[in-house]
Amino acid sequence: MKNSRPVLPAPVSDAGSAPAATLLRLVTRSRHARGPWRLSSTGRKAGFTLAEVVVAVALITLTFAVVVYGYLRTADRAEWSSYSLAAQSLAMQGVEQVRAAKWDPQAWPVVDELGVTNLVQEEPLDVPVVSEPVMATNYISVTTVSVNPPLRQLRADCVWALRSRPARIAGPFTNTAVTLRAPDQ
Repeated sequence: MKNSRPVLPAPVSDAGSAPAATLLRLVTRSRHARGPWRLSSTGRKAGFTLAEVVVAVALITLTFAVVVYGYLRTADRAEWSSYSLAAQSLAMQGVEQVRAAKWDPQAWPVVDELGVTNLVQEEPLDVPVVSEPVMATNYISVTTVSVNPPLRQLRADCVWALRSRPARIAGPFTNTAVTLRAPDQ
């Protein structure tokens, strides 16, 4: 057994704790094992190598890039969602305007302000913006579904586009609202 040291019995202290020499060895080892610093073969403190620093900087840069990309995607999606909700509101507004028309085929004379028709309205989307507003076109159509019982379909298609985006993702986008209407009774 080369390089083996004789094991001395540890002196027993009064409190029954570890011997002082063993405790000193543990403290010394743990002090050198802590942190990024380690003792080199010459006994001097050595730091991180260049490769370790480069890898750490690359990981930090990658993490930062992912966070910035996620923020930009979230902001872009929030902008699109606000315009989409405004377009859906405009489509519902068009349906409600047509629904408010008087239609009573049992009255004398027959009242039909609704009619089977197509209407086109162009309005800005109701989104607070700093630049020029986004315009939307509301195509409203009224079609007869059934004559007996009388029933009509009201459909509004709100078409809009985001000009601030690149051409491949600028739109046009369409929000649709559809409902059925019976005559006034």
